[in-house]
Amino acid sequence: MDWTGVFPAELPDAIRGMETQGSTRLNSRKRRKEGVGPNGATETDGIPLKVPRNCLGLREPAPFSDELEVDYSKPYIRVTYEEALRGTPLDRPVRVYADGIFDLFHSGHARALMQAKSLFPNTYLIVGVCSDELTHNFKGFTVMNENERYDAVQHCRYVDEVVRNAPWTLSPEFLAEHRIDFVAHDDIPYSSAGSDDVYRHIKEAGMFAPTQRTEGISTSDIITRIVRDYDVYARRNLQRGYTAKELNVSFINEKKYHLQERVDKVKKRVKDVEEKSKEFVQKVEEKSIDLIQKWEEKSREFIGNFLEMFGPEGALTNTANSSGSYTTCTRSGPRACEFMGRNTC
Repeated sequence: MDWTGVFPAELPDAIRGMETQGSTRLNSRKRRKEGVGPNGATETDGIPLKVPRNCLGLREPAPFSDELEVDYSKPYIRVTYEEALRGTPLDRPVRVYADGIFDLFHSGHARALMQAKSLFPNTYLIVGVCSDELTHNFKGFTVMNENERYDAVQHCRYVDEVVRNAPWTLSPEFLAEHRIDFVAHDDIPYSSAGSDDVYRHIKEAGMFAPTQRTEGISTSDIITRIVRDYDVYARRNLQRGYTAKELNVSFINEKKYHLQERVDKVKKRVKDVEEKSKEFVQKVEEKSIDLIQKWEEKSREFIGNFLEMFGPEGALTNTANSSGSYTTCTRSGPRACEFMGRNTC
């Protein structure tokens, strides 16, 4: 393959001058002062400037590449990785390309595109989506068709441009046509189409920018979950109005799912009755305990009142003592006797 047009041997004076300016800036450092710049940084601190990113995707879907007009009369020269890291002029963003199938678009896809968008301070992210024909030929059948996958990627906030019917292997002509500076993908060798790594030539050319895969989420994982719990989802969709024919469910399985649904409803009702019964018994126990406590309180109160009236120190005893008299009984020894005011025992 001829990579001459994609990787020029010499850089133009404009880029060389930008490199010199950036190097001077990085070498000149001063102590931070309060109230000057973010976090106290001064203008001469060796901190890359934050360049406003292209935010087209935040307002409307990202456009398709075949719908954009490109001025090919202007020469396009790649920037180096160091220049891209330092930051490029606003009118010259770093054009990063990321490709994939993006079937059942999920958070792992979005995070990979977010990493690609965040590689450099001023990044224009181009995302290639392979067609159904290529995907079914090299990888396998997809859940979503190509138009659905194009639309899903279009509405990702990090994407600036979408390439439909993207090639499986990137050629120098494709890279030059789309003026691509770097290709972003995870660093794991991707064996396909008779190659042990379809990105090998990109890595060797110094255009590869690695990203990290998101563990625990992938299209294959999602499909595995659905296949594992197939009966649950089949019953769920039958209940929601889908026909057995739409779900590719046989007549016997359809009846089995409906029977299982009825059995589950009965179980749920029994469970609800049990829970309500437990709640009723609990309320009765609470009421019983409350009644017993109140009875004990009333019993103590009654006994206390009785003792206050009839006990040895009670009110009735004190009243009798105040109205009677005392004498000595000669027959049975000295004893104070009291009997209704009389002096006899």
